[in-house]
Amino acid sequence: MPHSQTSASRDSRAGVRLARGASPWLLPTVATAALSLARARRSGAARAVAVPATALAAGMLWFFRDPEREIAQGRVISPADGVVQSIMPWKDGRTRVAIFMSPLNVHVNRAPLAGTVTSVEHIPGGFVPAFNKESENNERVVWHFDTELGDIEMIQIAGAVARRIVPYIPEGTKVEQGDRIGLIRFGSRVDLYLPEGVEVAVEVGQKTVAGVTRIDRD
Repeated sequence: MPHSQTSASRDSRAGVRLARGASPWLLPTVATAALSLARARRSGAARAVAVPATALAAGMLWFFRDPEREIAQGRVISPADGVVQSIMPWKDGRTRVAIFMSPLNVHVNRAPLAGTVTSVEHIPGGFVPAFNKESENNERVVWHFDTELGDIEMIQIAGAVARRIVPYIPEGTKVEQGDRIGLIRFGSRVDLYLPEGVEVAVEVGQKTVAGVTRIDRD
């Protein structure tokens, strides 16, 4: 059985690394910037390319940052950086907390609780903006965790810019709370379903930090 890839204790160390799954976007951009800078002294065309290419490479490095974090205490913590878009009671008694991730947020998502990944399902779909109601039909990855609170469902939803969701771990993996579990390239939305009887501690419009913001209330 696979081991948890990142423990909460490791996240207590300061530092920033690049997200796994960023290389298909990052490497060509950085290579273009480096090549144009190397040729800039001898070529006017290279000089013209160097400035926007370098700016784009710097932007990519920022977009794909993956900072180390000290994981918060609490039963349920935020799986994503972003803003709480909606809090909605569900027909089965659960409560859905939807977190909108902009392109400026960290795109790496984390396990909201410790437990075992019981299911990782990719569902094809569209790519409308994640703040649109029609995003319910977007491409997504549906996660289920067996935890001390029972089954916890989390959904990574692609948006208009985010065209690729990259799960880091497979079904059967044991995770600690706050472990990195996947990446949504360029932001989008993460939905977390809290079990019946679990009170929500956040509110619509509140900013969240993955692994840091507590979602439930004692």
